[in-house]
Amino acid sequence: MTEQGVRWTAEKVLALAPDAASRHAVGELGATGPWSEAGSSDDGTVWGLCKGSGSRPYQTVVDLADTAGPAYQCSCPSRKFPCKHALGLLLLWAGGDGTVPRGPAPDWAEQWIERGRQRMRERRPAAGPDPTRTADPEAARRRAERRAERITAGAAELEQRLTDLLRGGLATADRDGYGMWEETAARMVDAQAPGLAARVRELGAIPSSGPGWPMRLVEECALLHLLDQSWLRRERLPDGLAATVRSRVGLPGSPGGPPVRDRWLVLAQYDTSDSRLTTRRIWLHGAGSGRTVLLLSYGAAGRAPEQALPVGLALEAEVSVYPGAGQLRAALGEQFAPAAPAGTRPPGSSASQALARYGRALRDDPWLDSFPVTLGRVVPTPAEDSWQLADADGDTAVPLTPSACARPGLWRLVALSGGAPVTVFGECGHRGFTPLTAWPEGAGEAVPLC
Repeated sequence: MTEQGVRWTAEKVLALAPDAASRHAVGELGATGPWSEAGSSDDGTVWGLCKGSGSRPYQTVVDLADTAGPAYQCSCPSRKFPCKHALGLLLLWAGGDGTVPRGPAPDWAEQWIERGRQRMRERRPAAGPDPTRTADPEAARRRAERRAERITAGAAELEQRLTDLLRGGLATADRDGYGMWEETAARMVDAQAPGLAARVRELGAIPSSGPGWPMRLVEECALLHLLDQSWLRRERLPDGLAATVRSRVGLPGSPGGPPVRDRWLVLAQYDTSDSRLTTRRIWLHGAGSGRTVLLLSYGAAGRAPEQALPVGLALEAEVSVYPGAGQLRAALGEQFAPAAPAGTRPPGSSASQALARYGRALRDDPWLDSFPVTLGRVVPTPAEDSWQLADADGDTAVPLTPSACARPGLWRLVALSGGAPVTVFGECGHRGFTPLTAWPEGAGEAVPLC
């Protein structure tokens, strides 16, 4: 994640923090006070001893040369990844004031670095027979058929429950509470359709979501009905749309087609969590291909996934896209050099062009929640009791989502703009636009907003 001593900014370091509490706690650890024997090497490793509450200092090492993203090791008992000591060490190093001098690593750091890089070499695919070819294809076909039958039975049951809901009136949804939806979701899990189960759980939260919930419930029921019917008639669908339906109901897929090699700019990285899982979304833009792809990684509830690519870096790598019409999800393949700070930004479009692209994406995937777009030369402006991004050179604007208006990132965006045009990357959906990263006019580094 660094190249021959190029240092990060504090923003890039803090982008690695697993949560807001970690970003707050790391402040005092970014100074020299608690650190001793801190050092760094030309090949991208940083180490140091951090005084803690015990008699022994914590041994902390960060390997920035790991092509899968920064690798961390700390002897502290924290379950967060990276811990505050690793973040503090990186902040100290990013200061560039000589407090983390270059030099040989001590034995304890060198031993961990070597073990970590050995594991990195072992992760690389080795030449040899394809294990999928040695599996029993007939047994795999029978398993797939049995699962498809269970999903079909679950979709048929869900159709009946939606019919009963609409016949009985939406008032029953408010009266019966969340339990009815959770029981229905459990039935979809039994049917091995986790995608259907997730959408059913979302229905259960709508009646308590405030004014206008009946209309939102009808809209989501219609999308769920469309997904059910698409699964039941999947043999009649074009191949791309059929692959999208399989993905939406929850069938696992694998990246297909030839990998795309490009210089990929990291546009945004953010986490979402529920009681079961932490999901990390990383958006990449290919400088040569012009493609925007999404990397997904997962961690146990309360723990950040290991993959981390701070905003503003670029990496020379291959990605393979998952099948499906309009599919943006991809898997990161071989990386040919460590990621390094990039002075580029994606090309921006007008608000009207962005909305047109979103409309075309919905044609390929009607269940799409949001679509990545980069708006060029827009100005954040208030609009009644909300905000919007208005074209500086036109008369169109994109409204911000209510959730975006409630986040601190909005004020960071307003301050960055100061009334002048900015370039903004984010996700466009039916409720508006959620800004994730912004760049000032002219030269300037990316500013994360999430």
